[in-house]
Amino acid sequence: MSFFKYLLVISFLGSLHPLSAQRDLTYYTSRARENSPLVNDNVNLGRANLIEVERLKAFYTKPQIGVVATYLFAPIVSSDNGHTRFEPNSNSANRYFGYDIGASNGGQYLAQLTLTQPLFNEPRARIAGEQFKVSAQINQNLVALSGHDVEKLVTDQYILCQQDLEQIRYLDQLSQMLPQQRALVRKLVESSIYKQSDLSLLNLEYENMLAQLAAFRASYRRDLMDLNVLSGINDTTLVNLQPINLQLAREAENSVFLEKYKLDSANLAALQNVFELKYKPQLNLNANAGLNAIYAPTIPRRLGASVGLTLVYPLFDGHQKGITRNKTQVLQKSVSFSRQNFINQNTVRKAKILAELGSYGLRESLAQQQLAEYETLLNTYKKEILTGQLSIIIYLTTLKNRAIIQRDYALLSAQKQILINAYNYWNW
Repeated sequence: MSFFKYLLVISFLGSLHPLSAQRDLTYYTSRARENSPLVNDNVNLGRANLIEVERLKAFYTKPQIGVVATYLFAPIVSSDNGHTRFEPNSNSANRYFGYDIGASNGGQYLAQLTLTQPLFNEPRARIAGEQFKVSAQINQNLVALSGHDVEKLVTDQYILCQQDLEQIRYLDQLSQMLPQQRALVRKLVESSIYKQSDLSLLNLEYENMLAQLAAFRASYRRDLMDLNVLSGINDTTLVNLQPINLQLAREAENSVFLEKYKLDSANLAALQNVFELKYKPQLNLNANAGLNAIYAPTIPRRLGASVGLTLVYPLFDGHQKGITRNKTQVLQKSVSFSRQNFINQNTVRKAKILAELGSYGLRESLAQQQLAEYETLLNTYKKEILTGQLSIIIYLTTLKNRAIIQRDYALLSAQKQILINAYNYWNW
């Protein structure tokens, strides 16, 4: 590698090095919940449903007050007594051209203030509002479930970033160690203890290591940007992520996932109750006051008021209430079946994850032991290089093998953390 190219590589790697800023998993999961459109939509839908409860209470229990106004002009052409004349408001014409006075009343002049007050309607308002209260609870449950989903996705992505960082840290250590070894071998080449080809092999390995380091830094940048996207963070700054060590959560006593089925069942019952409202008697108080006239000259004497009661009570509609109850019962059975099916599947799912995690302890222990042995071996090789007793090829082969074990160990640790995250997700 030429000196110019070497400077370009070092400059590129330096520009990709994470900044000193530190962020932890909690920062990303909290921001993800705050910025999730699905969580935000369900929060607002829950609020809207509670507002609808207030509207229904007003609709069923509060008086409805309004103004009714009508002006109807129905003139005729009268031919009574042999005289033809235009009458805007006929009082008692017998022979005429125009709308039948009995049908049109000769016109109408109406301006009234009306009031309709539902009576004894508090139970009806409570039943109608219950449906939207349950809907609000469903939205709250969806907020929790959506936030839980987002948290799992963000945590998985965070673990992927941690895996990249582990590889970067290890290659960073090599990038600091190999130049020292090159300088030592160069002196030994000058002393004819090692060949020029040995130095060339070290140079090639160093260049290969720089390329790998650049690849992992690029991967970290990509994965970190994906983490920002999942969290809804508008930021392209490179930061250091604090390490995490997830632990298995205790067995959940009451699963939040099962709350969904409980609320679905309650919603079906609420819908049935709302449907049956029309079979309850409805009594309204009706009142009005104002003008109601059909003959213009008598308008001043046609100011008055009226009050009355209206009762609505359905008697028969083809047994629709019973049919709808049967439908609701069928749907309730479907909810119960889905709930039990989820319980069965989730029990097996969690057992599978725990069984898989059981093998990771031994695998991690073996990998750590191998890394420790390689570290001891490399330290011994460094001493042998000083005296020219070790082949550079053997040293580089051992270095590559350790790098492979380090990569596998980082992957193993990440997979274990992802499995723990999956178990904690379902054990909730």
